[in-house]
Amino acid sequence: MHNSTLPTSKSNSDVLAVPVFIGSEIYRGSSYGLAHPLRVPRVSTVMDLTRALGWLPSSQFQLSPRAKPAALELWHSRDYIAALQAAEHAQKVSAEVKARHHIGTISNPVFPEIFRRPATAAGGSLLAGERLADGGVIYNPAGGTHHGMPDRANGFCYLNDPVLAMLSLRHNGVQRIAYVDIDAHHPDGVEHGFAGDEQVLMISTHEENLWPKTGTLADDGEGSALNLPVPRGFNDSEMGYVLEELILPALADFRPEAIVLQCGADAVTEDPLAHLDLSNNAHWTVVAALKDMSPRYLVLGGGGYNPWSVGRLWCGVWATLNGHEIPDYLPEVAENLLRRLEFKGHRLGRNPPDHWFTTLRDTPRPGPVRDQIRESVRILRRRRGLS
Repeated sequence: MHNSTLPTSKSNSDVLAVPVFIGSEIYRGSSYGLAHPLRVPRVSTVMDLTRALGWLPSSQFQLSPRAKPAALELWHSRDYIAALQAAEHAQKVSAEVKARHHIGTISNPVFPEIFRRPATAAGGSLLAGERLADGGVIYNPAGGTHHGMPDRANGFCYLNDPVLAMLSLRHNGVQRIAYVDIDAHHPDGVEHGFAGDEQVLMISTHEENLWPKTGTLADDGEGSALNLPVPRGFNDSEMGYVLEELILPALADFRPEAIVLQCGADAVTEDPLAHLDLSNNAHWTVVAALKDMSPRYLVLGGGGYNPWSVGRLWCGVWATLNGHEIPDYLPEVAENLLRRLEFKGHRLGRNPPDHWFTTLRDTPRPGPVRDQIRESVRILRRRRGLS
């Protein structure tokens, strides 16, 4: 990758003084289709909420560039990138392209911005790798598309921006990278991208037996991954245990030069596609705990298919990165933003509870730490030489 493939409006010669939010208006109104889980607004809600709360001055906002094909071909095949561009132009694909690249399927449909939207999210992550060269904190909530494969779409992900972000960090002189993923789904694309890389440590908590059904406890990513599949009902106390007993010790031992956190919002109770029982407090605790573990910190979005739970959680991520106090009750302008959201065609949108409009913070969801969690953590600690 060369800087000329990815325009940037700011120099990366100095450590970023404050966290930077990377966003774009392309996500507003863009949808995978009326029946798809990604029909709901997400990044635009986070931008609007953070601004309504006075947390996103223009000095901290970076407009995301759209990655050029040459930059995307750092990891994705040239034929695949060309197929995405052709699909956007024609708004259809041939049977051959559908079979080869998995474009035009129920999970990965053709939609008006099928190339521009993921290329913008990837452009933000590539830019983050450049701007973090000398240190700092960047938030790209549109990122986190961790299922994308080099030659095909996979699991709603047309490109794999976490892989591209890590390659961008590498290009800019950062070698030891820790990738932590707390999405409900296993990051199969990221594991594929860095399997066996001794300079990468991947740690993933994800719901066991949930699609893509990879990332078993025995799967070590050819020595580069700690995969922790968790049972249904995974609660705040269990996430806290995993954080303290596995994630933080493994990171301290690895001593990363950069941490990339995929902060998918689909592990909370209210998500319609998973079966875990976290509150957004658990995510914010992880975000805060990892912030000082490395001089470079990139936080990405990911899954999350309830517009209220995603918007509130990801807005709280930005607050956590900046040290803003999360209010008990939202001001009227922020509440009105949440009240205008819709979740058409799903039972969760028929009668949403009032606190989805008036607060950011969920009520904590503690519970017992089950023996399965404790034993799995012990196994992974031993594998990593932590005990």
